[in-house]
Parts: sequence; C-alpha cells; structure tokens
Amino acid sequence: MKKLVFAFIILLSIFTFGQHQDKVDFTKANVYLSPVPKEKEIKGGVLYRFDVLQNVDSVFLDAKNMDFLKVELDGEKVDYTSTEKTISIKHKFKKGDSHKLIIQYITKPKQTVYFIGWDDELAGNEHTLPAGRQVWTQGQGKYTSHWLPSFDDMEEKIEFDMTIEADRKYQVIANGNLIMQPNDIGEDPLWMFKMEKPMSSYLLAFAIGNYDKQILKSESGVTIENYYYPNDSLKVEPTYRYTKKIFDFLEREIGVAYPWQNYKQVPVHDFLYAGMENTSATFFSDAYVIDSISFIDRNYVNINAHELAHQWFGNLVTEKNSEHHWLHEGFATYYAYLAEKEIFGNDHFFWKLFETAKTLNDISENGEGESLLNPKASSLTFYEKGAWALAVLKDKIGEENFKTGIRNYLNKYQFQNVTVAEFIAEMEETSNHNLSDFEAIWLDEEVFPMDAAKDFLMKNSASLRMYYVLKHDDENGFDSPEVLYDSELATELKLELLQQKGDFPELELLPLITSEDIRIRQFAAQKMGVIPEGLKEYAEPLLLDDSYITNELMLYNLWSSFDYDRSTYLEKTKDIIGLPNKNVRLLWLTLALFTPDYNPTESVYYHRELVGYTSAIYNPEVRQTAFQYLFEIKALNGDAYINLIKATNHHSWQFRNYARQLFDTLWIDEEQKKEIEKVANQLNSSDLRYLKTKLK
Repeated sequence: MKKLVFAFIILLSIFTFGQHQDKVDFTKANVYLSPVPKEKEIKGGVLYRFDVLQNVDSVFLDAKNMDFLKVELDGEKVDYTSTEKTISIKHKFKKGDSHKLIIQYITKPKQTVYFIGWDDELAGNEHTLPAGRQVWTQGQGKYTSHWLPSFDDMEEKIEFDMTIEADRKYQVIANGNLIMQPNDIGEDPLWMFKMEKPMSSYLLAFAIGNYDKQILKSESGVTIENYYYPNDSLKVEPTYRYTKKIFDFLEREIGVAYPWQNYKQVPVHDFLYAGMENTSATFFSDAYVIDSISFIDRNYVNINAHELAHQWFGNLVTEKNSEHHWLHEGFATYYAYLAEKEIFGNDHFFWKLFETAKTLNDISENGEGESLLNPKASSLTFYEKGAWALAVLKDKIGEENFKTGIRNYLNKYQFQNVTVAEFIAEMEETSNHNLSDFEAIWLDEEVFPMDAAKDFLMKNSASLRMYYVLKHDDENGFDSPEVLYDSELATELKLELLQQKGDFPELELLPLITSEDIRIRQFAAQKMGVIPEGLKEYAEPLLLDDSYITNELMLYNLWSSFDYDRSTYLEKTKDIIGLPNKNVRLLWLTLALFTPDYNPTESVYYHRELVGYTSAIYNPEVRQTAFQYLFEIKALNGDAYINLIKATNHHSWQFRNYARQLFDTLWIDEEQKKEIEKVANQLNSSDLRYLKTKLK
C-alpha cells in the first residue's frame, strides 16, 4: 500500500486509453488497487476516459461507501457530490468532447471483496490455513462498485486494465494478460494486467494468494492457466481433468474463437458459489479441488465447462437486463451438458436432461412453474429449463441451422448487450423457421411442457425409449430381474429402474453389491440400511470401495449393524479423509467417540480434532458437518461455541443461516445459553453482531 500516488502516476504513464452511460460513453479504465488485508480495506485509484454523446450537466458512477481523496477532470479539480451509493461529477459536458476522469479513494467493502485468513488469531500462523491467506472478489450481477467506482448497469462496457499492489510472496491473478510482475528492482511490488476488449464491470475480478499453476495450450493456441495451492500438486490432474478437451470442444461447437487473450481458473477458499465466470478468469470453490477417488463422486467437470461457456454467453455477448438472463445461464448450462456429452457419452447427456425434466415438471405440477422471461425466476428455471429450451430449439431447426445461428448471433452482438427477441430474430433469419410456437411453449409459458420433453427424449435416446416402454409394460416392467440386472443396459437406465423399484429383498441386493459398476454398488450402499448377517461378507469390501460416498455409507451401515466388529471397521478406515468436505473423517471421529473399546486413551484427541473442524480455516461444508455431529452427540465445547458465534456472521448466506439456526436451537437451552454467554466475553464486538440481537 506504499506510495499510492507515485504508483498511480506510473500506471497512467504506461497505459493508453481507449467506452459508456446513455449520454456519455465510458471507453477505458486504468485501475490501481492497493489492498490492506488486515484492515479489510482497499486503497485505489481509477482513470476513466469517456466521450460525450449529448450535452449533459453531470455524469455519475456507482461507488458504495467510499471516501474520495481526489477527483479530477482533465487534470483539474472538479465539483462532485457523493452518497453512500454513487459519485456524481458536476460539469457542463458538451457533445463531441472527450474527457479524462481521475478518482482516488479508500473503502472498506461490506461485500464483494473477501479477506480470508487475516483475522488476528490466525495472523501469526499462516501455515495453519490449508489455503493460506487470500483476497478475492465476487462481483456477480452488480457489485464491483463496492471496491471500484464503476457501473452496476451491465450495458456499460469498458476496457479495464488493472495494476495491483501486493506482497511479493503471493500470486496475483486478474482479468487479461499479466504484462508486468514484481522483481528485485524497485520498492513497490506491482502486478499489471491488460485487457484488449470491453466488458461489463461485474466481470472485473482479482485474487491474491499462495498459488502454483499448470499451463496448457488449446488447439487454437490460447494459454490456459490452472492454479492450485502448492500442497495440492497431486490433485491438479483430477481437479482439472478434461480441461483442454472441454476448451477445444467448446471452440469447435460454438464456432467462434475464444474471445479473450487467455484463460485462468483459480480455486478460492470460502467461495459463495460453485464458480464465477469473470472475464478470462474463472474463480471457483476450492471444495472442488479433488483427488482421483473423489472424481466419481463429485468433480469439477460441469462447473469447468459451464463457466468457460460463459466466456461467450454472458461475457462476449451480455444480457440487457435480468429479463434476458436465459441468454447467460441457459446457454452456459446447455453447452456444459454438451461438453459432458462429448466426454461421458450420449446416455449421460440425455439422462441428465431427463432428471432435470422430472424436477421441473414436479415444480410445475405444484403450480410453481416459471416463464424463462420472468426476471425473478429461480436459478432452476434459468439454468435447467433454459438448457432444455436450447436442446429443443436445435432439434426443431436442425443442428446445422442452430450452429450457424449461434455463430451469427455471437459475431453480430459481440461486446454488446442483447435481448431474447434479438436472439430469436437471428435464429429465425438463419433457419428460415417461424419460432413463435417455440417461444410460446418454452419461453413464455410457466408450465413445463413434459409431454414435449418426453417426445424429445424418446426420439433421441434408445435407453430412454426403453425406459418409457418398460414404464408401461406390466409384465416386463420395473420389477423384472431380467431387466434390472441386464448387463447390456445403460447404467443410467438401470439406476432409474432401481430407484423406482423401492425396497429390495436380501437376495436382490446381492447382485447389486457385487456389481462391476461402481455406481450400482454405490446405489446398493444407499439402499442397505441395517445389513443382514447373510450379506455381511459381501458388504464389507464396499467399506474400502473406490468411492468416498460409498465408504461413508458403509462405515455407518456396518458399524450400526455389527457392534461386535465396530473396532475392526474403524481400524480399517482410520486413514480415509474422503471428499474435500472430509465426509469420511468426520463420521469416523464421531463413531470413534461412540465406540468405548476403540482406542479409549485417544478419545480426547478425537474430540479435539472434530471440534477443530468447526474453525474458519475449513470450508463451510466441513464446518457445518462438524457442528452437526457435535450437536447430535452433545459434545460442543467452548471452542466450538466460539466458532459457531463467529459463523453467525459468515459471508456465505447459506452457511450463515445454518449457523444461526443452530445457535437459536442452543440458545433456548438454559445450560447451553450459559456456556455461550461465558465464551462470548472472549470475542470482539463485530463477532457478536448476531448474539446481540438475542440479548435485545
């Protein structure tokens, strides 16, 4: 954060300028950022270049809760007014003129920038943090204005270049090409990033952390940088598996070259979502950094493809507003499914559509269906119904027309904002089809058209045709052993038939337990519950199957079913951690504490470890499971209470809500309430925000 003004002058001298807001057009931004992580503060500056399209008395930028140190227009101080949300520049702007606006500011963002691992209790021991200390942004929709005076309106597209000051020991990642990074010369460690094309402000992003990277090259020559924590080198391949294949496939399938200079993927700790498609730099939850065994249970492939598809659908061509959100999420979902089809085959693709159709139909039959043009529709509608609409559209107008239409649409509206009507018009012109019926059924209508979906699936998938035939075949239907255990059937069809079968007698479970298909064995583990003595010898190998979900299920099932062998099962699984959410280890610790004859002298350490997983150094999924197990076995202690109180203020609303619900449950118990009040004295005022609402 040293020498902010000096570094900002360097920034201005290096970059040239080259976009807008109704009566003015903002074209270029040079941004300087100096994060102060321990203060959760950003010191920054930005130089905007803009052209005046019509005479106007002021221009404004969105700027949340900022203190302005300098505001200059064309090198001179200029009058301005600011609120908690905006800064307005007062001046007689004349049509045809061009201007240069400089703003320097300080802000403590209430959201959008997240400073992970910089709290006082962790400050002296960074190595306790699995991910290390991090700073990262998440500006989805319209929130970049919390850390940069910018534009919440998606229609304002600008070429952003960024210079970021950060400690040399960290890696800095942002949009565009890295054109300068720190060396031993000079006092200020600066990372400079340059974009070449305009984008919406919400897609601006940066991350600071301790990373190494894998470098790949696409068939078209684009550099792909896959970042990872240094301790996760063995997880790079399974985490980023198929990345190059996905990239090359999407370029071919879409028919338009990848629109940015390079592509980066960055795992971050405590991320709010699965992933976010910042221009040229996807940030995603490090809960998807996996080993090879995890791949079968939970992998990054769909998210990888979804966020990459957004680089075209959302980033290159952007919706005008939320009424057209289908143009982002429906398209990214559909093309991600196509990428998975390329990798995993046709059955995977069509059965995925089948599953989403069932969900959408259930919601629709409950009277909660939504139009794809409803700006307040749910994610399920925008993503899944949106993907369905595109699948049906391609089927209706033909693959060649569809691909040509997509290509024309992207080329025509590149670096611009669009409406659904403009997309439909382009597809009608390309295909020479009238799409009014398609619009009425798939875009306007709230009811999900299940009959049309069924016709599409039966037309395109042999295994789904068989499913619908069997569904209406009384003699050779779902309960027929010949059908259920036919080795020629697609796994997806088998699993659907098995799910609908219901309960399984012991003899019918046996071929499932011993199946060569890992997903069938996993299904058997889910169905087992209490294991009969006759299946014990067949079930025990699943304890160490190549699936952490199966491991977890069978550890619990076997431990519950055969109390005389509990110590044996615990000993066999003592070294299994499981998925990134530590599913096996957390269950193991809980069961070990409930098995008195298993290493009784170690129980205090098991309890300490389980409590430790409630700490902020772990991701919310780990913490939530640890809290839940401790609550269920009545083993919460002072450290766990402290971690829970802090969790009630977490930036992830899903985890925060869980923590508050658990806290409320504990608070009504007088003994628990006393313990909470006792530890609360050790916390600062900001940690106690939610607790204070209870005291009131």
